[in-house]
This record gives sequence, C-alpha cells and structure tokens, in this order.
Amino acid sequence: MLLFSSAAFAQTGSCSDMSLGPNANLNGFRPFPDDNAWNTNISSLPVDPNSDNFIAFIGSTSPLHPDFGAGLYLGRTIGIPYQVEDATQPKVPVKIVAYKSESDPGPMPIPAGALIEGYPKPGNGDRHVLVLDKNGCWLYELDRAFLKRGSWQADSTAIWDMTINEQRPYTWTSADAAGLPIFPGLVRRDEVAAGAINHAIRVTVPVTRQAFTPPASHWASSVTDPNAPPMGMRMRLKASFNISTFPADDQVILTALKNYGVIVADNGSAMFISGTPDDTWNNSELDLLKTLRASDFEVVLMGPVYTPDNVPTGPSPTVSGLAANPPTVSPGQPSTLSWSMTNTIYAIVSPEVGPVRGTSIVVHPTVTTIYKVYATNQFGRATKSVTVTVQ
Repeated sequence: MLLFSSAAFAQTGSCSDMSLGPNANLNGFRPFPDDNAWNTNISSLPVDPNSDNFIAFIGSTSPLHPDFGAGLYLGRTIGIPYQVEDATQPKVPVKIVAYKSESDPGPMPIPAGALIEGYPKPGNGDRHVLVLDKNGCWLYELDRAFLKRGSWQADSTAIWDMTINEQRPYTWTSADAAGLPIFPGLVRRDEVAAGAINHAIRVTVPVTRQAFTPPASHWASSVTDPNAPPMGMRMRLKASFNISTFPADDQVILTALKNYGVIVADNGSAMFISGTPDDTWNNSELDLLKTLRASDFEVVLMGPVYTPDNVPTGPSPTVSGLAANPPTVSPGQPSTLSWSMTNTIYAIVSPEVGPVRGTSIVVHPTVTTIYKVYATNQFGRATKSVTVTVQ
C-alpha cells in the first residue's frame, strides 16, 4: 500500500510543461499538490499567540534581505540555482559523506555540468544542487555537493515526488536543515515576470529552537527557549503593510509574502529570503525590500510543535516478497524486480533505477548486482535486497 495523496495531480500546470536547462522557465508548473504546505494560502489564518516573542527573538529591527539577484558577489552568483532535465539525462551514483542514514540513495540524473550554488566559484558554503526531472516529475536535491574526479558526492541528498505530499521521516534532515525541499521555496525570475508567486518562500533566521513544526521534520539546534522559532515556523507580511509604492516586481514578491508567507528552513542570517540567480533581476529594486523589518511580519498559528520529548511514532514501512524474474541473466538482458510494500510514501531502487512508483521494475544488469528497495514513510525506512546473477 502506497500512502499517496488523493490530490496527487491537482496541480497548477504539469511537469512536462517545464523548459529544459539551467534556471529554466517552469511555464506555470507548481511542484506538489495544491494542498501542500508550500502551496497553501495562509493570509486568513489566525496569528500565533506567541508571535511578538518569536519576532523579538529573531530581532524585530532585522531587515528583510533578498538573498538572490543579478551579477556576482565576491565572484559568486547570488541565489540558489536549479536545472530541469529530461529522461535523456543518465542517472549517476552520488556518494553520501555525512548524513547517509538520513539521505536518499542514488542514482540521480545529475549532469556533470550541474550548477552548484555560488557558481562559478561555489566556495565552501552550502553548495546546493537542485535538479528537476520533467519526465518523471521528481526533484533531486544535494547539500554541499562536489564533483570529484568525475563523480558526485554530497553531505546529504533528498529525492522528492512532486506529484504527492511527500514527507521525510520525523527527525530526518534533507538537503535543508528543516528536512524540507528547497526548490518550492525559491523566488524565481520566471514566476515574478509572469506576475504571481503562488507559494511560500524559504527564509533563514539566526537561531532556531530544538523543535520543528509541520511541514518541517528536523531541528538543527540545542536551544530550548520557547520563544526561539522552531523549524517550519511560518510568518507572513502583515495585511496592513502598504506595498503600493514599490516597483511592480517587488509587489509580486510582497503579495506572496502576504498570501503565502515564509517558512523557516535553516539557520542563517536574519530574514534572508531565498531565490534564484538571474542576470535580469533589478538589484536596485530588490534592495528596496530591505526597507522592511521583521516587525512588519507576524507568525501564523502553528500546529503541533515537536521536541525530543514528543516526536510522533507509528508503523514503519515494510517491503516483502522481493524477487527477481529471472534471477540469472546474460549481460544486459532484462530481469523484472517485483515486491510488495505497506505504509510507504515513496520508494527507491538502487543501484541503476532510482525513485519508482509502483511495485515492479525491469533492470538490465551487465554484472552480478545486488538491488535494494528502500521504502520510506514519516516514521522510518525499510529495505530489502535481491541479487540478479549475470553469467
């Protein structure tokens, strides 16, 4: 049984509508279902009773800062890049070097020329790599990615099914500290040019709490102060804030901040909102956003806040009946892997295959290969292995 959302394909646009290439136009496609947290309009939700204290903890005079723009800063592009690939891009292995137990295994369609955050001189920062697969509708995200001797490695990896409300296991990280996808929270040039941002925006704050609230799944702090923001906390620009004097592109961003708000996704500089690098951004206009202060925002009423004392528990996924037919093949000949799953949100077959929907896949090994099925839900992961012998 796969726990896919009943609203799986109730989306704006389609994955197949996306253009190909670096920072490509999505042509109206919005990842994840309409009822996904990133895509939910929160303009009419109540204010959290502790809102003022949260804002004060962040720093009420902290200016809003668009962490994206045109050109270079210290030799690096400003923002988090992405690229769109199709089925012609081969999947390659990715070595996971820091958070292997909380990462999704490859293979992944990461081209050798994939843009690394900070390109052309990525430096030693987060070095995110984001790749969208327009044919499979998968999102692949890497944190601290390096291409070494022709092979990719990363501190952590996450694969997201953009057709469902996927969630990582509670207490697991992703390519972002909050355990969230990065891409759906970016301000993109194509959507601003089209006149509307219909999703929440990623934001960082200096210090978070050892806690998370949905949609986040992970904390990255030892601070227990109840006034410190938990990962996943959502803020919005106050409805009373006058945006009419700002340039048109800024008004698009400010309207999104009122309607969809921001989601705390990582520790970093105060009130830095994330977007993509693009040489057609008007940096002078973006700088006007810095006139806003944290006090112009309010915290939206939160759902449950999870700490080490109350992390949810539940049934882990299971994989059973994994078999290869035939179990022995000649080099390059097909073998069908089939299995059963329960309590599963998403599944990955490694090596060679990657994320899958359904319970079977055809493989063409050239050497004897041990295939492993990874089944994941919000409570953990189960694995099962089968060998296809090549002779």
